[in-house]
Amino acid sequence: MAFEGLTERLQNALSGLRRKGKVTDADLRETMREIRVALLEADVNFNVVKDFVRNVRERAAGAKVLDGLNPAQQIVSIVNEELTAMMGESDVPLNKSPKIPTVIMMVGLQGAGKTTTAGKLALKLKNEQNARPLMIAADVYRPAAIDQLKTLGEQIDVPVFEMGTDVNPREIVRQGMAKAAELKADYVFIDAAGRLQIDEALMQELVDVKEIAQPDEILLVVDAMTGQNAVETAEGFNGRLDITGVVLTKLDGDTRGGAALSIRAVTGKPIKFVGQGEKMTDLDIFYPDRMASRILGMGDLLTLIEKAQKDFDEKQAEVQMEKMRQNTFDFNDFIEQMEQVQNMGPIEDLMKMIPGMANNPALKNLKVDPKDIAHIKAVVMSMTPAEREDPELLKRPSRKRRLAAGAGRPVEEVNRMLKQFNQMKTMMSKVMNGDTGQMEQMMNAMGGGMPGMGGLPGMPGMGGNGGGLGQKVQQMAMKRMARQIQKNKKKRKR
Repeated sequence: MAFEGLTERLQNALSGLRRKGKVTDADLRETMREIRVALLEADVNFNVVKDFVRNVRERAAGAKVLDGLNPAQQIVSIVNEELTAMMGESDVPLNKSPKIPTVIMMVGLQGAGKTTTAGKLALKLKNEQNARPLMIAADVYRPAAIDQLKTLGEQIDVPVFEMGTDVNPREIVRQGMAKAAELKADYVFIDAAGRLQIDEALMQELVDVKEIAQPDEILLVVDAMTGQNAVETAEGFNGRLDITGVVLTKLDGDTRGGAALSIRAVTGKPIKFVGQGEKMTDLDIFYPDRMASRILGMGDLLTLIEKAQKDFDEKQAEVQMEKMRQNTFDFNDFIEQMEQVQNMGPIEDLMKMIPGMANNPALKNLKVDPKDIAHIKAVVMSMTPAEREDPELLKRPSRKRRLAAGAGRPVEEVNRMLKQFNQMKTMMSKVMNGDTGQMEQMMNAMGGGMPGMGGLPGMPGMGGNGGGLGQKVQQMAMKRMARQIQKNKKKRKR
């Protein structure tokens, strides 16, 4: 995530306060100095940092926080609220026209991800609102820009209007809008031209296109990796076009992320979406409060739950939970569940959304090697259909040796995986049936681990300690599943 460096610095600055029973004014000054340095090093705009530090200090002094109970906790709360306010208080939805179509004009510099973002947003609206989007290819300058948009359109099954590179973009937009009316499209995306830098010719063309299309939304796509230049770009486009919102891309890259903390404060325009991946589904609504929590290492359970709801098949999950309850969960179910978790994104990123885990030492340099999960899949794929459905058949040493040979893994690794799978089955059955008393004892016996999550502390691929991170995550997951199945039962009874 873009804010890992900033998260670590802010956590370190605030951890000193948390260890103190009483916080003095000198302690507050030192903490705010460290926070100021952390924000500046993350490329947050200097004036934004100055206002932020002043606001926190004034609120802490004005509320007599230093003399109250839990002063450190109150200061962390103030920092969290001010970070949220800096980024915009709450999420801001897309502007929508009272009559169709809603016109969205995508602008930005070359390389920011403007064309890809147009495709991602069109797909998001199509999937979530059953929308009928049309994309207009109006970037006639960048090599292959039109071909890229056409390829994206085919990939997501969204029509693309284009007239080649020899037609003036103004005319392309004019005829594209007529085509949208003919198709009765309810959303139109105009992929406007970009440049390597802002210039008068580009801006005048965009002003003309705005006049022709009368867009309901002008989204500026900004590469978060450009640091302070992102803020300058936003100011330049906003000054001429009066943008309505910002999309930050490449937040999953190796970037200090300060642009996200600065753009709203400098331009007054909301960040509406963030791109954090290369897949066409990797576009998320920007929630300032959730981002502030993640930056402060407080996790983001709401986003984690939404990811699970989006990527997990509810009926399939209920079938699996019932199998857990009856202790009939088999390796076919296990592989399906593991693949669903993988679809949610890198496991290490999901773990950091759990409160208290973002800066956990065990996660600091955690990278889950896809090979670890591939090895587990290879073992399962080496099983016969009967063995996958009835893990009890795998007790014979000859079968284990055959699996090891088929997967190209040591017999010891196969033994460990099978042992943990059987322990996990028993534990899940107890939890599903309301018996949680022995769960902690069993997790300790398992080493806090669960097969299919290789690379995590206490899980295959990384040893770890019982009662550690793996245990906490599994406890949360198991309790949540147990609550869900009980809710479903109550609904059926009604």
